[in-house]
Amino acid sequence: MYPLILNAPLKDYIWGGTRLKSEYGFESDKDKVAEAWVLSCHKDGANTVINGEFAGKTLSEVLGIWGEKSLGENACKFEYFPILIKLIDACDKLSVQVHPDDEYALKVEGEYGKTEMWYIVDCNPGAKLLYGFKNEISKDEFAERIKSNTLDDVVNYVNVNKGDVFFIPAGTLHAIGEGILIAEVQQNSNTTYRVSDYGRLGADGNPRELHVEKAKDVTLTVPPMHPYGNIGNSREAGDTVIRELVKCDKFTAEHLSLKGEFDILNDDSFVSIVVLEGNATLKWDNEAMELAKGSSVFVPAGLAVKLCGVASVLCSRI
Repeated sequence: MYPLILNAPLKDYIWGGTRLKSEYGFESDKDKVAEAWVLSCHKDGANTVINGEFAGKTLSEVLGIWGEKSLGENACKFEYFPILIKLIDACDKLSVQVHPDDEYALKVEGEYGKTEMWYIVDCNPGAKLLYGFKNEISKDEFAERIKSNTLDDVVNYVNVNKGDVFFIPAGTLHAIGEGILIAEVQQNSNTTYRVSDYGRLGADGNPRELHVEKAKDVTLTVPPMHPYGNIGNSREAGDTVIRELVKCDKFTAEHLSLKGEFDILNDDSFVSIVVLEGNATLKWDNEAMELAKGSSVFVPAGLAVKLCGVASVLCSRI
């Protein structure tokens, strides 16, 4: 087994921008790149491997060859590849939306639900996002405010800064605002219920579909239940600072302010490495690979690797 450099499927949703092309080197003939799925085994966009003997195969195919040992015992507890990681460039604001939990999603959509975490990679001055409600309201009031277009009066808008963190359990109403670049770690699901899309038209010239009744079923109409913003305990390993972003039963994510050398621990789980800024070298056995801004690497469980360089890095595992 060896570290897999992954090619990311790209999504050209109407609210996307150009930063993922111009700054991160993702190649597309589309004018906009809204999302890069930097770790994905999902049917709507799966990674392919671009290095080594498995170049050209999908990540799912390689994991099928390597078997459970490449995932690690923590990930093997899941019936499916557990996480999906995206880089999101919101040039315009996203729809107001919510995701179902596992029970509802399996019953209604045939896939698992979606709990996620946002790390604000960068943002414009004054950028904000929607995160839950100001105060608890009833589901009936929620539905009525959608109908009367007064939802803005009761939702919680948050001004954001680079480095902020938001944990978004399934059922949390949310919307990314314009001018925000996000790294998202989420369950391996693509089920989204739109509550409002501001009357925008999709690429086909028609209003995008809303899912009000399903959203009413699953939305927790309460204020945020978890701390957010400049949160997360940090520790030092030499000159590198490791900041815990989220740790839940679905996934764990850390941010590395890499400086010098840092050993990646992955005995119980694979590790996803995504370079957000800077450059790094990944070393294992007697080999090495260079990683630039935007690089995404799948490190199989049990393979000892070392990161070297000066970079901002997202590390995710189960």
